[in-house]
Amino acid sequence: MPFIYQRTVRFSDTDAAGVVYFANVLTLCHEAYEASLAATGIDLRAFFSGVDVALPIAHANVDFFRPMFCGDRLVVHLIPKQLQESEFEIAYAVFLEGKLERSVSNAQTRHICIDPGTRKRRSLPLEINQWLEQWATPS
Repeated sequence: MPFIYQRTVRFSDTDAAGVVYFANVLTLCHEAYEASLAATGIDLRAFFSGVDVALPIAHANVDFFRPMFCGDRLVVHLIPKQLQESEFEIAYAVFLEGKLERSVSNAQTRHICIDPGTRKRRSLPLEINQWLEQWATPS
Protein backbone atom coordinates (compact mmCIF):
# COMPACT_ATOMS: atom_id res chain seq x y z
CA MET A 1 0.00 0.00 0.00
CA PRO A 2 1.51 3.38 -0.93
CA PHE A 3 2.21 6.17 1.49
CA ILE A 4 -0.07 9.09 0.65
CA TYR A 5 1.01 12.72 1.08
CA GLN A 6 -1.18 15.75 0.39
CA ARG A 7 -0.10 19.28 -0.33
CA THR A 8 -1.39 22.48 -1.89
CA VAL A 9 0.74 24.08 -4.61
CA ARG A 10 2.10 27.38 -3.32
CA PHE A 11 2.90 30.47 -5.37
CA SER A 12 6.59 29.93 -4.53
CA ASP A 13 6.40 26.51 -6.25
CA THR A 14 5.57 28.11 -9.60
CA ASP A 15 7.61 29.75 -12.33
CA ALA A 16 7.00 32.87 -14.44
CA ALA A 17 4.44 30.95 -16.54
CA GLY A 18 2.40 30.25 -13.39
CA VAL A 19 2.98 26.49 -13.39
CA VAL A 20 4.99 24.36 -10.97
CA TYR A 21 8.68 24.78 -11.75
CA PHE A 22 10.04 21.40 -12.89
CA ALA A 23 12.63 21.03 -10.10
CA ASN A 24 10.00 21.74 -7.45
CA VAL A 25 8.26 18.47 -8.27
CA LEU A 26 11.33 16.70 -6.85
CA THR A 27 11.11 18.96 -3.79
CA LEU A 28 7.49 17.90 -3.36
CA CYS A 29 8.51 14.24 -3.71
CA HIS A 30 11.24 14.67 -1.11
CA GLU A 31 8.66 16.19 1.25
CA ALA A 32 6.56 13.05 0.78
CA TYR A 33 9.66 10.88 1.44
CA GLU A 34 10.36 12.74 4.69
CA ALA A 35 6.72 12.46 5.76
CA SER A 36 6.75 8.70 5.08
CA LEU A 37 9.86 8.27 7.20
CA ALA A 38 8.26 10.22 10.05
CA ALA A 39 5.05 8.18 9.72
CA THR A 40 7.15 5.05 10.27
CA GLY A 41 8.48 6.52 13.52
CA ILE A 42 11.89 7.60 12.27
CA ASP A 43 13.36 10.63 14.08
CA LEU A 44 14.10 12.89 11.10
CA ARG A 45 16.58 15.11 12.92
CA ALA A 46 18.72 12.14 13.95
CA PHE A 47 18.22 10.31 10.67
CA PHE A 48 19.30 13.19 8.44
CA SER A 49 22.25 14.17 10.66
CA GLY A 50 24.46 11.92 8.51
CA VAL A 51 26.41 10.64 11.51
CA ASP A 52 25.77 6.89 11.18
CA VAL A 53 24.48 6.55 7.65
CA ALA A 54 23.78 8.66 4.57
CA LEU A 55 21.29 7.90 1.78
CA PRO A 56 22.20 10.19 -1.12
CA ILE A 57 20.12 10.20 -4.26
CA ALA A 58 22.11 8.65 -7.09
CA HIS A 59 19.48 9.11 -9.80
CA ALA A 60 16.24 11.03 -10.27
CA ASN A 61 13.78 11.51 -13.09
CA VAL A 62 10.43 13.21 -13.55
CA ASP A 63 7.74 13.01 -16.23
CA PHE A 64 5.04 15.66 -16.61
CA PHE A 65 1.61 15.00 -18.10
CA ARG A 66 -0.32 18.13 -17.16
CA PRO A 67 0.60 21.51 -15.68
CA MET A 68 0.07 22.12 -11.96
CA PHE A 69 -0.99 25.59 -10.77
CA CYS A 70 -0.93 27.60 -7.56
CA GLY A 71 -3.81 26.45 -5.38
CA ASP A 72 -4.03 22.93 -6.87
CA ARG A 73 -4.47 20.28 -4.17
CA LEU A 74 -2.03 17.45 -4.90
CA VAL A 75 -1.98 13.87 -3.68
CA VAL A 76 1.36 12.07 -3.89
CA HIS A 77 1.53 8.27 -3.80
CA LEU A 78 4.95 7.02 -2.71
CA ILE A 79 6.03 3.40 -3.17
CA PRO A 80 9.58 2.34 -2.21
CA LYS A 81 11.31 -0.79 -3.47
CA GLN A 82 14.57 -2.34 -2.31
CA LEU A 83 16.95 -3.00 -5.21
CA GLN A 84 20.04 -4.28 -3.42
CA GLU A 85 21.29 -4.68 0.13
CA SER A 86 22.51 -1.07 -0.06
CA GLU A 87 20.05 0.49 -2.52
CA PHE A 88 16.38 1.35 -2.94
CA GLU A 89 14.21 3.36 -5.28
CA ILE A 90 11.04 5.32 -4.70
CA ALA A 91 8.29 5.68 -7.28
CA TYR A 92 6.08 8.74 -6.94
CA ALA A 93 2.77 9.40 -8.68
CA VAL A 94 1.37 12.92 -8.31
CA PHE A 95 -2.38 13.38 -8.74
CA LEU A 96 -4.81 16.25 -8.51
CA GLU A 97 -7.07 15.76 -5.50
CA GLY A 98 -10.27 14.04 -6.58
CA LYS A 99 -8.76 12.94 -9.91
CA LEU A 100 -6.85 9.78 -9.05
CA GLU A 101 -7.49 8.07 -12.39
CA ARG A 102 -4.50 9.72 -14.11
CA SER A 103 -1.35 11.22 -12.60
CA VAL A 104 -0.21 14.72 -13.53
CA SER A 105 3.42 13.76 -12.90
CA ASN A 106 5.48 10.68 -12.10
CA ALA A 107 8.92 10.71 -10.54
CA GLN A 108 11.51 8.24 -9.36
CA THR A 109 14.53 8.55 -7.08
CA ARG A 110 17.22 5.93 -6.47
CA HIS A 111 19.09 6.08 -3.16
CA ILE A 112 22.28 4.36 -2.10
CA CYS A 113 23.30 3.74 1.49
CA ILE A 114 26.81 4.80 2.43
CA ASP A 115 29.00 5.16 5.47
CA PRO A 116 29.47 8.95 5.81
CA GLY A 117 33.10 8.59 6.93
CA THR A 118 34.40 6.26 4.24
CA ARG A 119 31.81 7.16 1.55
CA LYS A 120 31.58 3.43 0.77
CA ARG A 121 28.36 1.49 0.38
CA ARG A 122 26.92 -0.29 3.38
CA SER A 123 23.77 -2.26 4.15
CA LEU A 124 20.54 -0.38 4.67
CA PRO A 125 19.88 0.28 8.36
CA LEU A 126 17.11 -1.55 10.21
CA GLU A 127 14.85 1.51 10.30
CA ILE A 128 14.95 1.79 6.49
CA ASN A 129 14.20 -1.91 6.13
CA GLN A 130 11.16 -1.39 8.40
CA TRP A 131 10.13 1.64 6.32
CA LEU A 132 10.44 -0.45 3.14
CA GLU A 133 8.30 -3.20 4.65
CA GLN A 134 5.62 -0.73 5.67
CA TRP A 135 5.20 1.13 2.38
CA ALA A 136 6.42 -1.24 -0.37
CA THR A 137 3.87 -2.98 -2.53
CA PRO A 138 3.89 -6.73 -1.91
CA SER A 139 5.32 -8.73 -4.80
